[in-house]
Amino acid sequence: MTVNTPLCFRGKKILAPMVRVGTLPMRLLALDYGADIVYCELYGHMTSFMFTFIYHFCLVYLFSFHIEVLETVDFVAPNERVVFRTCEKERHRVVFQMGSADAERALAVAKLVESDVAGIDINMGCPKEYSTKATCNSFCMFSQGGMGAALLSDPDKIESVSITLWVLNCPGRYYVLCSTGSRNECTEDKFGVFGLVYFCLLERKKEERPQHPVHCDVIKAISEAVSIPVIANGGSHDFIKEYTDIETFQKATAASSVMIARAAMWNPSVFRKEGLFPLKDVMQDYIKY
Repeated sequence: MTVNTPLCFRGKKILAPMVRVGTLPMRLLALDYGADIVYCELYGHMTSFMFTFIYHFCLVYLFSFHIEVLETVDFVAPNERVVFRTCEKERHRVVFQMGSADAERALAVAKLVESDVAGIDINMGCPKEYSTKATCNSFCMFSQGGMGAALLSDPDKIESVSITLWVLNCPGRYYVLCSTGSRNECTEDKFGVFGLVYFCLLERKKEERPQHPVHCDVIKAISEAVSIPVIANGGSHDFIKEYTDIETFQKATAASSVMIARAAMWNPSVFRKEGLFPLKDVMQDYIKY
């Protein structure tokens, strides 16, 4: 769903959600270099963490603080750990991505962050076991599993999460955004009823990993078959080394926009039209944040 100002997903260059990479400094640096939209890390376990405190104790123990010195909004756990940090500079261009197979939990998290982000995304493509299988997270709290790629085989859960998020009663336009990695499950007819705004395709099979080539032909076929925007991801291995390669990848997939992960992790100045900065310069820019 989009929050505050509606996001446009056509003709955009987007920083992908990356665990332990997509922190606030990385997102701000990507915006400085030319990214149009930035994603935070995928928060899957945070969903369980927030839900446990909100509903098991009937109090909101996850606090939102405006830190004047840093000019940030921090979502802080009872143990004083900053779970999510954002700021005004990215407010209208940051998408909060969560992993959840539980509508009530997803809604609880959405309500906590909605006023400070531009969009909220439900991940339906992560093949990692911490998303698809039940686990005990770093807070020693149980994660329900069934998230990420597992959702694609459970349309009832998709519908439950989607409908629940649609009923949010506050200003703004709300949509469910699905990020998927499955060629077989991605059809507009299947997801259109859920209020889908775009397809974000990391087009590999569930058993494939970043070292495997992306299936551009599949992304292209989907792009040409649906009316909503398609965001192509997964081009870092074969295509994207610098800015001009982003357009090459977009043409190869006929996608509306391109999402970049590892190429941006290696050098976020890949978003610069003027070309890459040396890593030494990138590091100096990074530590400013």
